[in-house]
Amino acid sequence: GNSEAFLIASIYLTMKSFSATILATMAASAMAFAPASTSKASTAIEAAPDRLWNQMVEKSERSASVPYLPRAKGLDGTLPGDYGFDPFFLSSIPKNFAGFLQPPSWEETEGIDTLYWMREAEVKHSRVAMMAVSGWIAVDLGARFPLAGEPFDGVPSSYLAHDIMVGNGIFGFMLLAVGVVEVCSGAALVQVSKGEIERDAGDFKFGSKYLPKDEKAILLMKTKEINNGRLAMLAFSGIATQTALGQEAFPYWGF
Repeated sequence: GNSEAFLIASIYLTMKSFSATILATMAASAMAFAPASTSKASTAIEAAPDRLWNQMVEKSERSASVPYLPRAKGLDGTLPGDYGFDPFFLSSIPKNFAGFLQPPSWEETEGIDTLYWMREAEVKHSRVAMMAVSGWIAVDLGARFPLAGEPFDGVPSSYLAHDIMVGNGIFGFMLLAVGVVEVCSGAALVQVSKGEIERDAGDFKFGSKYLPKDEKAILLMKTKEINNGRLAMLAFSGIATQTALGQEAFPYWGF
């Protein structure tokens, strides 16, 4: 009995000593790959450049419409129709868009930031879409310019109007009209980039005298405009798709 107990104790001590040896070897190996000084590592972290992400978002605040994301830097709720929706943070990309208007080598300018450029485009497309939806539906309900004559009177639907106008060469005049509008709006943006005028994006002073005097009422009207414009952009896409699929008559759906 004593010899068996002695043998078991010897085996236990041998295994324990072997395990301790393995652990010591592993610890030494790990230390061989560890940095020589923790102070150097902390210094490297402190010296790391600031991430661009930190300049694009307000990390202490959540997006109003996408609450699991941080708020985009420029979407602070002050713009009409600003609900904080920018899941890809496109409005926060640091870029000077003045170069799209004139080469930077011409002269130095204050520039146009991304949010201003995007809001200008959104307001413009909203207004065009509202007119387009109204015009599309009006033509399909039978409205025509008085005394316009052919080929306008013979247009069967808004969907077919494009090809008919191209075939008659009338689109050249339309492109010229659009070009004049673009040049005028581009001139205003050049003035903004130079700092010559203070101007809200999309503000061409048309109808400004009809705006209410109260700032809250003005903000409400501008919010209605941008919301209706966003809806019109979706509506135009839907109408164009439905008519292309064969539903050319108002209200553009069939069963």
